[in-house]
Amino acid sequence: MTEETTWVGVPDASDFPIENLPWGIFDAGTGPRAGVAIGDHVLDLSAAHDDGLLDGLPADTFADGTLNRFAALGHETWSTTRLRVGELLTDDTAESRVGLIPRSEVRMRLPLAIGDYVDFYSSLHHATNVGKLFRPGQEPLLPNWRYLPVGYHGRASTVVVSGTDVTRPAGQRQNPEGGPPLFGPSTRLDIELEVGFITGPGNTLGEPIAAAAAEEHIFGVCLVNDWSARDIQAWEYVPLGPFLGKSFATSMSPWIVPLDALTPYRVDPPRQEPEVLPYLQIGGPSGLDLHLEIVINDTTVSQTEFKDMYWTMAQQLAHATVNGAVVHPGDLFASGTVSGPDPGTEGSLLELTRGGERPIVLSDGTDRTFLEDGDRVTIRGWCGGNGAPRIGFGVCAGAVLPNTA
Repeated sequence: MTEETTWVGVPDASDFPIENLPWGIFDAGTGPRAGVAIGDHVLDLSAAHDDGLLDGLPADTFADGTLNRFAALGHETWSTTRLRVGELLTDDTAESRVGLIPRSEVRMRLPLAIGDYVDFYSSLHHATNVGKLFRPGQEPLLPNWRYLPVGYHGRASTVVVSGTDVTRPAGQRQNPEGGPPLFGPSTRLDIELEVGFITGPGNTLGEPIAAAAAEEHIFGVCLVNDWSARDIQAWEYVPLGPFLGKSFATSMSPWIVPLDALTPYRVDPPRQEPEVLPYLQIGGPSGLDLHLEIVINDTTVSQTEFKDMYWTMAQQLAHATVNGAVVHPGDLFASGTVSGPDPGTEGSLLELTRGGERPIVLSDGTDRTFLEDGDRVTIRGWCGGNGAPRIGFGVCAGAVLPNTA
């Protein structure tokens, strides 16, 4: 399919041409409904299903106002449904039968009920940057980093959809003068530019998902901002890792881009040395050529590339289940901060400002080391462009609210 074949008017450089067709949950005033983005509109997927335009889906697929039941049906069903939606959007005779709603008239909801959330640490450049900041003069990577995708289990209950503002968290932080810790709102509030994937059918207890089969269990891809309170995190994370410094909020974009839409943009990942263990080995183009950027208020502060990620989505899922752990439809797995090797390609303020020592200047003339109350953070990402279809992810955005407790 090409953009010119759809009867829907799709603006130039839209994130959502006919080649994309991402899944989401919207509310146009009558409650949550499943939808597909096309240009500046949403196709009402729930209505199309109710009207018998989508064959082969169980009657209750979208009945609970989430995409979880749809995600559970597996890759063949997702692909078949996506092709059918494409047919409806390219067949002029279907125009009168398909409900389209302007995206400006809907409110996007969290697309799935997130059951579990895992955050990884998969960027070689990010891990190296942070290692140099935290352990100056030492080897920046810990011995395990090149052997496994390091990760931790986050808090699914505070995963929020783009557009949800985030209250500055309070917690303990180290007293620079010694003595007992201080308590109060975080003074080093940060962002983490990440890419996430949502799991589909999942596995049963004790049965790992093989790396070669992992993408059959990936429902789609989204953008993630894993907000981080660096001062709270620094005081608490030894010896068990992140806790309150991370669990207060994680934002995700509302549209889930299918892997099928990303096929033309799959690339070979960076060479992994030393060779990884057999359960993590996978051939073929398992990386993704995805451009990412961070905007604070009106200033683009970082532009980077996802294709440089050391650990891939398939390896992350294989590692998360190799011990027999269970994943369910609707679980969220995030890549960890995506950073590049050069100044201006880092995915967090911690790196961009070298731990707060080198402020960045915004377009209004003010500077930042970490986020201030009222700041709005917007993450964008897209594949293609420059003559190739642009497969966009929309935005993952949120503003910082003051802590008034």
